[in-house]
Amino acid sequence: QVQLVESGGGLVQTGGSLRLSCTASGRTFSNYDMGWFRQAPGKVRNFVAAIRRTDGSTVYADSVKGRFTISRDNAKTTVYLQMDNLRPEDTARYYCAAGRSVGRPSVRAYDFWGQGTQVTVSS
Repeated sequence: QVQLVESGGGLVQTGGSLRLSCTASGRTFSNYDMGWFRQAPGKVRNFVAAIRRTDGSTVYADSVKGRFTISRDNAKTTVYLQMDNLRPEDTARYYCAAGRSVGRPSVRAYDFWGQGTQVTVSS
């Protein structure tokens, strides 16, 4: 089992920034591919960003490319999501996820999930 705890959400104005953190415990963090997803009320959970355990390569949803940056610190067993130039449409609950061998990032590709942290962007 991997336990994931997200933090860093909050209320921010359009154009502002937030940095989300997700700290893992329970298994060797460096063995897992990590991802961020988000879910707005009444909508499905969507992929945001992912980072591989092997080479640290990253992939992003088109809607956040150039604005969001995912990174990881294996020594701190933490993955981050730096969110800049936030827009009202970024409002959602953001979830961290861990998977042993993630090919194409999707909800089904990840094995463990956190409880999420709320991000609200006001216009």
